[in-house]
Amino acid sequence: MTREPRSPRSGVPPSAGLGPLGRRLFAAFAVVALASVALLTTAALVGTDRGLSSAHQAERQRTADRVAAAAADAYRAAGGWASADLSAARSVATAAGAVLTVRDADDEMISDDAGSGSEDEHGMPGSGRGHHGQGAGSGPGVSAPVVVDGHTVGFVGLVFSAGSGSAGRSVAWGWVAAAAVGALALALAVSWFVTRRLTAPVVRVAATARALAAGDRGARARIDAPGELGDLAHAFDAMADDVSHTEQARHRLAADVAHELRTPLASLQAGLEELRDGYTEPTPDRLASLHDQALRLGRVIDDLGELAEAESARMSLHLAEVDLTVLAGAAVAERKAELRTAGLTVHTVPGPAPLPVRADADRLHQALGNLLSNTARHCRPGDTVTVTTSATPAEAVIEVADTGPGIPADELPHIFDRLWRGTRARSKGGSGIGLAVVKELVTAHGGTVTAESGPSGGTRMTLRLPRATPQGPPLVSGPGTKPRIASRANTPRGI
Repeated sequence: MTREPRSPRSGVPPSAGLGPLGRRLFAAFAVVALASVALLTTAALVGTDRGLSSAHQAERQRTADRVAAAAADAYRAAGGWASADLSAARSVATAAGAVLTVRDADDEMISDDAGSGSEDEHGMPGSGRGHHGQGAGSGPGVSAPVVVDGHTVGFVGLVFSAGSGSAGRSVAWGWVAAAAVGALALALAVSWFVTRRLTAPVVRVAATARALAAGDRGARARIDAPGELGDLAHAFDAMADDVSHTEQARHRLAADVAHELRTPLASLQAGLEELRDGYTEPTPDRLASLHDQALRLGRVIDDLGELAEAESARMSLHLAEVDLTVLAGAAVAERKAELRTAGLTVHTVPGPAPLPVRADADRLHQALGNLLSNTARHCRPGDTVTVTTSATPAEAVIEVADTGPGIPADELPHIFDRLWRGTRARSKGGSGIGLAVVKELVTAHGGTVTAESGPSGGTRMTLRLPRATPQGPPLVSGPGTKPRIASRANTPRGI
C-alpha cells in the first residue's frame, strides 16, 4: 500500500477516507464489476443449461437405442410383432424413468405403456411420417427405429417425466450462483484496494497543498506511489522545496539589501548633515566620498532592476540572426579593461565565423558581460580567463574558463538561483543577481548555461544556444560591427 508518513515538520495528517474523487472512482469500479459479473453469470447459466440439456438429450437417445435393440431381439425371436415379448424393452425404459410406446412399420400401435390403445396424435418424431413423436406423458420424448436384418420393422418411443434432469441443473446453477457471489465480492475488494491506491496520493498531495497555502512551509507529501502518481508527489515536493528556498532567499535578500542600503545611506545622511550644519567644508574629497556612497546605492538598485528585466526578457526579445563569434569578441573587448584592472590575463579562442544564432544582440551581450564581470570579481590577480566559441551541428557554444579558486561543490548547483549568494559573494557584498540574470536571458533564447568547477580550482561556464537556420535574415553584427548594447552601468555582478 501507499506509505503516508506524517511529516515531522508538518501538521498534515495521513489521508483518511476516499474523498469525493475516490468515492466516484470506487462507484465506477463497482458498476463495472457488477456489470461484468452479471454478464458472466448470465452466460454461465445459459451455457450450463444448454450443455445439460444436450447431455440429457444424448443420454435419452442412447436409452432409446438400447430399447430399440431389445425390441429388435424380441421381434427376431418371435418372427413378428404379434407374439413378440417386449418385457426386456419395457425394463430398460422403466429403469430410465420413461414410458414406452412401440409401433410397427405401418405406424400401427403395438404396445403403449401409457395405456393409449389408439394412435397418438403426437406420433413419434424421427419416423419421417409425422406420427413418431411423443407418446403419453408431458416430458421430453425421443424415438429410435427397430432394425432387423437391415430392415426397419417398427419404432420405439420414450417419453420421460417432466422433471427429468432437473437435479443436475439445480446443482450446476447453485455452483454458478456461488461463483458469481464470490467473484463480485473479490471484484469489489480489488476495486476498493485500487481506488485507495490511486486516490490516497492525490488526497495526501491536496492536504499538503492546503497546509502550504495556510503557511506551513515545511509541509511535504513524502509518499511513494506507483507511476505518474509518484512523479506527481515528487514534483510537488520539489516545487514546495523551491518555494521554501525562494522564500528564504528573498528573506536573505531583504536583509542583505537593507544592510547594503543602510551603510551608504547612513554615510550620506551624516555627511550631508555635516555640510548643512557647517561642521565641514564641501571639499572635493568629501564630495567624492558622498558620491561613492550614492554610486553604491545605485548599484543595488540597478541589480534589482536588471533581474526584473531579465525575468521579463522572454516577452521583450527582438530576435535577429546574430554572429555569436563577433558578439563574444565585442563583449570581451568591452570588459577587457575591467578584467585587466582585476589583474587577469585574457585570451580569446574564436570559433568558426560566421556562427549564426537567433538572438537579441543586446540581451545576449548583457549575459556575456555578466559572466565576464563575475569572473573579474571572484578571480585572483594573476589568474587567466579564456573565452572560446565553438559549434556543434545543432548548437553554438561559448565557454568562459578561468584558473581562479573555483566554486565549492556544495554551492555549484545553486549559483544560477535567483538571489542566492555563495560564501565568497557574501563576504564581498554581492547581491546574488548577476548569474541569475545570465540564466534568465539564456533560457529566454532557448539555450542553456552550466557551470563546472574542479577540486583543484578553476571554473568553466558553458553557454549553449540553438544555431540559426540558413534561411534566417542577415546578420545583425559582422566583422568590425559592434552590436547594440543596452544603456546600463557596467558594474560587476556577484554570484
